[in-house]
Amino acid sequence: MTDIKTNHTKLTIIGTGMAGMAAACFASYNRIDTIQIGVNSGMIYSSGFFDLMGIHPIDTQLSWNNPWQAIDQLVADMPNHPYARLRKSEIETAMNQFLEFMEAADRPYMFNKNQNTEVITPVGTVKRTYAVPLSMWAGAVALKERHSCLIVDFVGLKAFSAKQIADMLTPRWPKIRPLRLSFPAVGASADLYPEQMARALEVEANRIKLADAIRPYLGDAKSLGLPAILGIYKPRQVRNHLEELLGVNIFEIPTIPPSVPGIRLKEALEVFLAGRGVRLIPQKRILFAKRQKNGKFVLSVGDHGSDETEQIIETDGVILAGGRFLGMGLYAGRKQIQEPLFDLPVFQPGDRAYWHQSNFFDTKGHQISQAGLEIDHSFRPTDLKGKPVYDNLFAAGSILAHQDWMRQKCGAGLAIATAYGAVKAFKKRL
Repeated sequence: MTDIKTNHTKLTIIGTGMAGMAAACFASYNRIDTIQIGVNSGMIYSSGFFDLMGIHPIDTQLSWNNPWQAIDQLVADMPNHPYARLRKSEIETAMNQFLEFMEAADRPYMFNKNQNTEVITPVGTVKRTYAVPLSMWAGAVALKERHSCLIVDFVGLKAFSAKQIADMLTPRWPKIRPLRLSFPAVGASADLYPEQMARALEVEANRIKLADAIRPYLGDAKSLGLPAILGIYKPRQVRNHLEELLGVNIFEIPTIPPSVPGIRLKEALEVFLAGRGVRLIPQKRILFAKRQKNGKFVLSVGDHGSDETEQIIETDGVILAGGRFLGMGLYAGRKQIQEPLFDLPVFQPGDRAYWHQSNFFDTKGHQISQAGLEIDHSFRPTDLKGKPVYDNLFAAGSILAHQDWMRQKCGAGLAIATAYGAVKAFKKRL
């Protein structure tokens, strides 16, 4: 053990998904010495849209135009929802600050302050979201104005069909039409992948080839929709160049995950946070945690599936932001759901038989989606009597109980707002 490196820090954030990244951003903003650790980030599965609040109640599928009014009603109906742990002004501050972080990271977002925006999904349906990547904003405008638009897909690109998107949208958008082309910027291949295409379009010559292939089919189109392939590291420059070459507004439509917009978010935030002093320990996990008599945590770091400690973190506080089951923040055993690192109590149905409804598509959702950690108003996980387990352990994001972010369409908002709350609570202890 004497040869193992020990890192000392004020705050350790466990998780590199949206909640973990947001917590790291807020910690850096507050100049808190921070280490962040995690394996594969769930951000690569993100469409790029930032949902704040879209659906409530779940069983009636009521869709809200104003997300803040939706939050008011949600909190009134579900006082244990994580949003209820914050004032609405705090949620708004959290979203605004995080969007400022995205601007500083050169991943700007567009939004209407008190209104959700309708956007196009990969299958051609329309959903409401709060903040939209700049590369997709022209699509929201085109959908609203319903002017002439060309949607393009490519031979070999799976699960993205311009025809399907056009067919789905034609009843409300008669001037939309599809086009399928061979992608000119890579060699002959049976299959194409969005990341491969995005990297190809960061080369100027490939953008010129693509513009030359599309130009004969533009006709009277005022806008052009493409799958989300407009570069990884410089999407703004890629899109601007294509717009100059073709003379129309260009927008991206998300593809199925893993997605280029999610990869962009992950890459940009990692660079941004490193520049602000956050120390990232990538592709590693916390193997076990122990609280010392002085109140600090000692965390063992290593590879998942191994008991070998590679380094140690001694930290004044911890924010759990590792997600639920996919991120391994929670573990579903044969009889119960467990929090594996600190052995925290987990809110869950009393019997596994009630985890899921008999109908997979039941409009009420599944009870397992409400499982997670109970917290107090300082975002500290509590025991069954409502007492904080540790005064310096906090939690944020989808690991929290009493929310169904996927069906409620509040995933990004939940992650960002609760990360803000957890960091704010930790800061009060300093």
